[in-house]
Amino acid sequence: MAFEDYKTKESVIVVYTGEGKGKTSASVGLLARSLGNGWKAAYIQFIKHWNVGEHDFIHMIAPVFGDKLLFYKGGKGFYNAGDLSAKDVSEAEHKKAAADTFDVAMKAAASGEYDIVICDEINNAVHHGLIPKDSLEKIIKGRAAKTSLCLTGRDFPDKLLPMVDIATNMTKLRHHFDDKYLANKGIDF
Repeated sequence: MAFEDYKTKESVIVVYTGEGKGKTSASVGLLARSLGNGWKAAYIQFIKHWNVGEHDFIHMIAPVFGDKLLFYKGGKGFYNAGDLSAKDVSEAEHKKAAADTFDVAMKAAASGEYDIVICDEINNAVHHGLIPKDSLEKIIKGRAAKTSLCLTGRDFPDKLLPMVDIATNMTKLRHHFDDKYLANKGIDF
């Protein structure tokens, strides 16, 4: 097939999933690429409530992009993650935060106002039961036709793969956390 025979899509659905590191980093790269092309972007964060480097970066660039960038941080921290769990946050508080964050994401995706909506860690929120299992399908089907969508986090359901255009599984080959080393600032957060 010749290159001329290929066509472009009005919008795409991108998934970054898997046990390996790099899902959020890939989504921030996608944010940079979309803003660099003059797109209007929404970056919706589902889990991380603490201050991380990507949040600082987005806050720093926000004045440059003005109304072309919506950033919403709605998570309450790790849920059901053993010693790393946000222990001072109840299950009801986690669920309320995830539901509120999903409402922001759904509104942005359905509005047609954004060229891309990035939902970081949404897959985790669904997998852990913080938002209903049908939430991923709902946002995929409910997005505006010209709005691209990026869904990140572990455990994206295999049954939804036929609904997406690009899916990348981040596979961990080695991570120093397994050797009892904590995350490194600037690398992991």
